[in-house]
Amino acid sequence: MSATRLRCYAFCVHTTNTPNTFIVVAPDSTAEAGVVPKEAASPSIARRTYDLIAAAPYVHTSDDVIFTVWADRQEMPKALRAAAREAFFSKGQPCLRASDLTKKYGWGVHHDDKGRVALVAVGSAEYEAFAARDDVTVVKAMRSKKQ
Repeated sequence: MSATRLRCYAFCVHTTNTPNTFIVVAPDSTAEAGVVPKEAASPSIARRTYDLIAAAPYVHTSDDVIFTVWADRQEMPKALRAAAREAFFSKGQPCLRASDLTKKYGWGVHHDDKGRVALVAVGSAEYEAFAARDDVTVVKAMRSKKQ
């Protein structure tokens, strides 16, 4: 058994951070521009994710965003979050490729060299530039429907 596998059995920490990556919108997305998810009394996961990333581009990693949205929805006190985060990432979590922002609302997600994320609207010059770059890994968001 490999040393990596042994470490994983002891306590494996999974991550959704993917440095130098650009997530393009899903192939079955009909969005022609980035659309802000609707506000509601109880914000959707997409709206919470949008608000967190849009308010601070290239500040949070994907892990930061996914965990914060989950913890906020659980109304978890800040004092409990460090331990909860460790437990949360002890098993795999869906990454931003599975987010409605990339599947439905027309947002690409750029991860910089440190894994920090920013939103990029589909159809924008910035989106096209990121999608064509050779120095980032370009991946498609997950489809909304099975093909």
